[in-house]
Amino acid sequence: MPDEHSRTSGQHWSHQAHVSQHTSSHTSDELPALPDQLPGACPPLRVVVVDDNPVVRAGLTVLLQGRDDLDVVAEAADGREAYEAAVRHRPDVILLDVRMPGVDGLGALPHLVRLAPVLMMTYSRESEIVHEALRLGAGGYLVHGEFTADQLVAAVRDIKAGRATFTHSASGALLAGVRSGRQFAQRSSLTQANVAHSSSGPVVAGELRGVITELSQREVEVMDLIASGMTNQQIAASCFISQKTVKNHINRIFAKLNAGSRGEAIAVWRSLARGGSA
Repeated sequence: MPDEHSRTSGQHWSHQAHVSQHTSSHTSDELPALPDQLPGACPPLRVVVVDDNPVVRAGLTVLLQGRDDLDVVAEAADGREAYEAAVRHRPDVILLDVRMPGVDGLGALPHLVRLAPVLMMTYSRESEIVHEALRLGAGGYLVHGEFTADQLVAAVRDIKAGRATFTHSASGALLAGVRSGRQFAQRSSLTQANVAHSSSGPVVAGELRGVITELSQREVEVMDLIASGMTNQQIAASCFISQKTVKNHINRIFAKLNAGSRGEAIAVWRSLARGGSA
């Protein structure tokens, strides 16, 4: 016959087993298995690095690969290799140099922008090259030596999100372009004033001069950038205003030029630049 201690111990273990079974069953009901990938987690951005200098390519690759949300999927030494890599890997962002042997950056740019957003990364800071790159569809322009590692990473993320980014040399080139456009518009205004007193006829000349004087200084700047082929995003970046403000300017410009589209507005604007011959 078991003594009192044995009965107590048996009851104690029996109670523990019952509690353990209850707890185990309850836990399996309340805590579902974790999914393989957490909800909302995004795959890393796929990047192609294009530069004819192998040292630059290697440095950029090491820098970007050190970030959890970035993945360099290919490197290329010229525009042709860049296009082939972009077709094969379908990257989210392309980093593109300007001056390269064979097919250079500007030559490849119109083809690459159809495949992915392109961020220019180059030592070239000439105003003409900056404007041409933006006209051909580049989403941003960084000059080597003018950005930190963190700023580069932020620029890659911004380009993918549709936000333009520029270093100070590129911004200066854009500003110089805007200023030259303003001077051109002022010269055009003087030309139209002269036309008003010429043999072109007072009615037509007066109407053309009226169009110029109706546009504000900012609208003249925006219209010059439209005529150069820039997108709303690029205009917003170059003028340091929001895309919504750009759209508001464009709507007012179209109304004043009596234009129903970008093409019509550009045609009218160019006719004004030629002295209103159209």
